[in-house]
Amino acid sequence: MFKGRPVGIVGLGAYAPPKRLTNFDLEKMVDTSDEWITERTGIKERRIAEGSVATSDLAVKAAEKAIESAGVSRDEIQFIICATASPDMLFPPTACIVQDKLGIPNAGAFDLEAGCTGFMYALSVASQFVALGTYDTVLVLGAEVLSKFLDWQDRTTCILFADAGAAAVVKAVPEGFGILSFHLSAGDHTTELIHMPAGGSLNPASHETVDRRMHYVKMLGNEVFRSAILKMEETAHIVVEKAGLTLDDIDLYVPHQANIRIIDAVVKRLKIPREKLYVNLQSYGNTSCASIPLALYEAIEKGKVKPGCNILMTAVGAGLTWGGMVMRWNGTGGK
Repeated sequence: MFKGRPVGIVGLGAYAPPKRLTNFDLEKMVDTSDEWITERTGIKERRIAEGSVATSDLAVKAAEKAIESAGVSRDEIQFIICATASPDMLFPPTACIVQDKLGIPNAGAFDLEAGCTGFMYALSVASQFVALGTYDTVLVLGAEVLSKFLDWQDRTTCILFADAGAAAVVKAVPEGFGILSFHLSAGDHTTELIHMPAGGSLNPASHETVDRRMHYVKMLGNEVFRSAILKMEETAHIVVEKAGLTLDDIDLYVPHQANIRIIDAVVKRLKIPREKLYVNLQSYGNTSCASIPLALYEAIEKGKVKPGCNILMTAVGAGLTWGGMVMRWNGTGGK
């Protein structure tokens, strides 16, 4: 069971840019088809940030909704954690840029990079701050503008990833509610399954790295597919057991929205009924760190989450990283 004072999400917000890029649009850009994409991924369209819109811009819009939903003032926020794989720049942290844009004074702020598992990692870290009484109110962000790091000539990646922002206000909640358990892990010699070769200290930007198209997301899809299924299934069992529950006690499963075939395989292995599953990747694609909170926000908006609802969340991301959480909803929502 989760230790310390009970902690949960008291306000949730999400934002996706208005521009829609459909599979039919992609047919005109790369060698693919709506049928091919839909069959292999389940994605029909995705949202794309235009012009100079950056990750921090999406995070700010989501944060404003979360803060309003939580009914807290900006001055109450003591710490900001931004999970992202597509920061505005290498430094300063995108969390600090969001802090400045929101006008939140004196809060601590840092970025956390754990690929698509980033929001699970960030929410787990925030929960520890609050559980121990170090901070009372933490703003957790999961935001991406991955479209700016995609090779639009590579149909294995450009059809998958997209842009969105999500935010959660984390505070103490009544006994018996909030985060019941979490599990985080990484490794298995899988660092090159999803990566961007250039732009860091290993391969700094140069004419050669640009010419070799090294500043784009690279992925070994088949290997990622197999690993994602195994790790999400494994993580689900771990966090449910840690929470003192069984899979039958889960009311809603919100997995990372990466690929419908991965989700279908995990659900089948876990024997979770389809009516307990929430999927929205058909409309948004894989939004990485924003994926789970965006789906949870929608599920709440559609009335699929009630107070006392046991929610299971699992994710796998670049690293590979993987993690999950069980949370008992305490009656707040996204508005």
